[in-house]
Amino acid sequence: MTYIIIFITLIVSIVCFGNHSLADRLSLRPYAVIHQRQWDRLLTHGFVHADYTHLLVNMFVFWSFGSNVERLFRTQEFAGLVQHGMLTFLILYFGGMVFASLYDLYLYRNNPHYASIGASGAVSAVVFTSIFFDPLGMIYFFGVLPIPGILFGIIYIAYEGWAGRRQADHINHHAHLFGALYGFLYPLFISPSLIEVFLRGLHF
Repeated sequence: MTYIIIFITLIVSIVCFGNHSLADRLSLRPYAVIHQRQWDRLLTHGFVHADYTHLLVNMFVFWSFGSNVERLFRTQEFAGLVQHGMLTFLILYFGGMVFASLYDLYLYRNNPHYASIGASGAVSAVVFTSIFFDPLGMIYFFGVLPIPGILFGIIYIAYEGWAGRRQADHINHHAHLFGALYGFLYPLFISPSLIEVFLRGLHF
C-alpha cells in the first residue's frame, strides 16, 4: 500500500505542478472546508506538493518508514492484536493527514486566503508509529547522524512546537507536530495492550 500511495501522490502532484487551478481545488483551505463544506480537502491536500523538493522529501521519508510499519501491522494482525493490518495502516496514514489539519482548520476557519498542501502530517504520523514500535531503533538525524528514535522524536516535537509558535517560514509546523502526536498514540487507540511493545522496546 505504501507504494500505491506514493505512486498516486507522485502523479497528482506532478499534474498539479502544471495545473494551478486543480492544485488550488485540492489544497486545504479551512475557509472552504467550514463555510462551503468541502470536506474532501482534508484528504486531497496530502496529494499535492509545492515543488519537486517538497514532494520527493515527503515521499522518500514515507518510503523509508511506510513499508516497515505495514509489516508491523501485519505482524500484529497475525498475533491477534489488530483485526486488519492493511486497513489499520490506511487509517494511520489518512487519519494522520486529517488529524494534522484540525488545528489549522480551527485557527484559519475564517481566513479565505490561507491554504496548505503536502503529506507531511501523514508522513509524520507514520514515522512516529515506527518510533513507538522501535523506540531505540536508529534514525539518521539530517540523514547522517544516527540517534535513537525516541530521542529523535523528542527533538522533533520540541522543534516543531517552537517553530510553529514562531511562524517564521512557510512550513506547516502544526501539521508536523499534530501528525507526529497522532502517529505515536495511534497504536494505543487500536490496542492499548501495545504499550507493552513500546516498553519492551525501551528495555523496561
